[in-house]
Amino acid sequence: MDALIPLFPLDVVLFPGAPLPLHIFEPRYKEMIGECLAQHRPFGVIRALEQGLAEVGCTAEIVTVVKEYEDGRLDLVTEGRRRFELLRVNEERPFLRGEIILLDDEPGTTTQQDRSRAIELHAQLLGIAGAKQDLSAADMSALSFSLAGTLPLDLDFKQKLLALRSEPERLLLLIQYFETVIPNIQRALHARQKAGGNGHVH
Repeated sequence: MDALIPLFPLDVVLFPGAPLPLHIFEPRYKEMIGECLAQHRPFGVIRALEQGLAEVGCTAEIVTVVKEYEDGRLDLVTEGRRRFELLRVNEERPFLRGEIILLDDEPGTTTQQDRSRAIELHAQLLGIAGAKQDLSAADMSALSFSLAGTLPLDLDFKQKLLALRSEPERLLLLIQYFETVIPNIQRALHARQKAGGNGHVH
């Protein structure tokens, strides 16, 4: 991959391995996606902030073109691939491009205990939402991304996870996050059930 890649600033944080459906309707992004399709090239998904762009993003590969509309709009399914650090933004084209360096994790392995705890808490959280856990496609070497990618987590937290270059650190951060948020959600649900039970809050 050359150092300059097309950028798609969005209000999302994409993780490696996570699916991202997109609806392309702006002329500049139709042009960008057209080039990516023709050249079989990825583009960079990066979080749009109030002031500029996040420092770390994730390349996205177009997996399927779901639908092409007569006016040139597109429905796509893309998937996160590699994390990158944005060094400079290039504005010579109608769409932004970025000079990037790809990021890899530092060496380090997670413990079985941490993996099991993270999976258990993730299942608990999904259970509260009435969803089932399916880790059949999970990459155990990047378990943190597989677990966090399926949840509508706080974007600042997701961005922090994305930028961390140690899987053991990410997994510990995720465990702490789950341990904090699960009791809060349970309390809120409990209060709502009580309030909805008979119109009185005891």
